[in-house]
Amino acid sequence: MQTSEILRAWGKILKGQRPSLSIEITRECPLRCPGCYAYEDAHLGGGVTLRELSDYKGSTLIDGVLAVVDLQKPLHLSIVGGDPLVRYRELQILVPQLLDRGIHVQIVTSAFRPLSPQWAYLPHMNVVVSIDGLQPEHDARRAPATYERILKNIKGQRITIHCTITGQMMKRPGYLQEFLEFWTPRSEVNKVWFSIFTPQLGDRLPEMLTPAERLQAIAEMTEFRKKFPKLDMPEGLIRQFAAPPHSPAECIFAQTTQTLSADLRTRIVPCQFGGSPDCRSCGCVASMGLAAVAAHKLGGFIPVGAIFKASVKIGQAVSRLATAEEPDHQLLRVLPSTREKVFEEQEFVKREG
Repeated sequence: MQTSEILRAWGKILKGQRPSLSIEITRECPLRCPGCYAYEDAHLGGGVTLRELSDYKGSTLIDGVLAVVDLQKPLHLSIVGGDPLVRYRELQILVPQLLDRGIHVQIVTSAFRPLSPQWAYLPHMNVVVSIDGLQPEHDARRAPATYERILKNIKGQRITIHCTITGQMMKRPGYLQEFLEFWTPRSEVNKVWFSIFTPQLGDRLPEMLTPAERLQAIAEMTEFRKKFPKLDMPEGLIRQFAAPPHSPAECIFAQTTQTLSADLRTRIVPCQFGGSPDCRSCGCVASMGLAAVAAHKLGGFIPVGAIFKASVKIGQAVSRLATAEEPDHQLLRVLPSTREKVFEEQEFVKREG
């Protein structure tokens, strides 16, 4: 993260705004991955699930996302799902317009279909491909987004590989090293990130790591970042996995990222996981990265985190004094009615083939 980016984000925080936005651009996904938090019953608060939520297509989706972006003016936009590539036609139109607005765009996908060739050359664009471990385990969990299909669909790209470390992986010695030995030599892979599986409160799942396995994962990541330069995880970030923020209020990622679901209105709280995440077992790489920034001491004395907390309080006070309408109410005027939505989606499909 560059100094200029930190200063821009700080300016938005002081205004009571969140510099990052994440949108579940669609409820649809061709995969049925075990344990996918996006489709858990409590993800959206328990009243409705992602699969039941109304979403958008065609020009309605494009205009809706641009409306959200123009209202919130994020510096960074993460496009997730479902799987965003379900809406690949819309993304072909959306991505250039988002980049023209000076926004850094990240698309998180299973790569079940080919990535746009143009994405490999666009600045401020990052495609993150989610991989669930080595081929036997991944293919069993993520078909039809198998290793064979992913390798075909990422040809010519410059992507980030993201893998969530699970308890099953840590029970097999050498698993993470074998994973890195497979992916890092490939020219399409620009970098690799690891997260650690984050459960919900009360979960008892095989994906969860024991305390000893978590420490072992931390030790291995620390060692492997020296052996595998594409493992793009500074040592300070990796150390944060040993002491994650204990609540959303302490998590800089949760405090600086607004997350919306597929209807472009429903807010996902307290963070991208929704529901009731077990923060003391959090393994989110984004959370750990920002925690590492917060731990840095300016001039060797003042923690960045202390400045952040003070800035958030100032921003909250500014936000309370503001008289502008809530973005939700403005979006109600921008997003079309159900009748208009159906008509626009039909016209888009005809036009784009």
